Amino acid sequence: MSEAQDLRKRSKKHYGGGHRSKKYKGSRELEVGMQGILMTCNMNERKCTAEAFNLLNEYADQLYGPENFKEPEESGSEEEDDEDVEAALKKEVTQLKASSGKRERRFQAMDSGANNVIFIKTKNLDPDKLVHHILSDLHLTKKNKSRVILRMLPVSGTCKAFQEDMDKYLSVFLEPWFKAPNQGSYQIAFKARNSSHNKRDDIIKALAGLVGKMNPKNKVDLTTPELTIIVEVIKSVCCVSVVRDYALYRKYNLQEVVKEEGPKDGKQEVVTTNQEEIKSNQGEKDGKQEEGKDAPKTDGEGEGDAEEEK
Repeated sequence: MSEAQDLRKRSKKHYGGGHRSKKYKGSRELEVGMQGILMTCNMNERKCTAEAFNLLNEYADQLYGPENFKEPEESGSEEEDDEDVEAALKKEVTQLKASSGKRERRFQAMDSGANNVIFIKTKNLDPDKLVHHILSDLHLTKKNKSRVILRMLPVSGTCKAFQEDMDKYLSVFLEPWFKAPNQGSYQIAFKARNSSHNKRDDIIKALAGLVGKMNPKNKVDLTTPELTIIVEVIKSVCCVSVVRDYALYRKYNLQEVVKEEGPKDGKQEVVTTNQEEIKSNQGEKDGKQEEGKDAPKTDGEGEGDAEEEK
């Protein structure tokens, strides 16, 4: 081996070169303040992202119409010649800002921060409404329109994934569904990925207590709840949403919802609890199909979503 080849090889190793050094990512990372859709898949994130764009655009066109992506119009006015340079520059900057806002697409792929999970940021649409519309159609038609997407979870709000921040954010976020006079039966679906500081039982206890304070008539229902509070923690970001028909649409699993109705595995669909249910459920279900479910843990990839789906 020549000295030049040896130098290139060492340089590549030192600076992390090569095709395996960088996984496929969106232009930005999932962060606090975003809305969008989390999707889980089996290994092939590139294909999952491509499927996601096709599926989301198909149904978004139905709900909101085709996406308009027009170039900004030029004024062509001769009066601009009479304006001074400073005023013309200000006008151009304003137009550029406006056009850049219009150019932001309604769906943008972001790096989720976890393996086998993609995040699609949404703009000017309701992710919960869109996802429910997709699942409703798939459930009705039984047409499988995805090969690698497993679950599709709306993200209506995000906050920092620390107990104080979550308590503060959720105390306001959950009001439209649970603050008196609003009320409903509910369950809590919680999962953490790449996060060592979020204890499952602690989060669920705090969240159930919060919902109870909003209205004592809010009741936990582990079989047929009206609402499901989805809490997905990835690294330091907490993604939340409140959805309907979670059990009916098979935990928002695109592969399962298109299957013909068969024996209902109700036990596996229960992923929620509160202060009382934590203890009672442990004795009945730990060590079975949901082994390790109620133990506080640092979530590893493949421990939850991929195993739930099949």
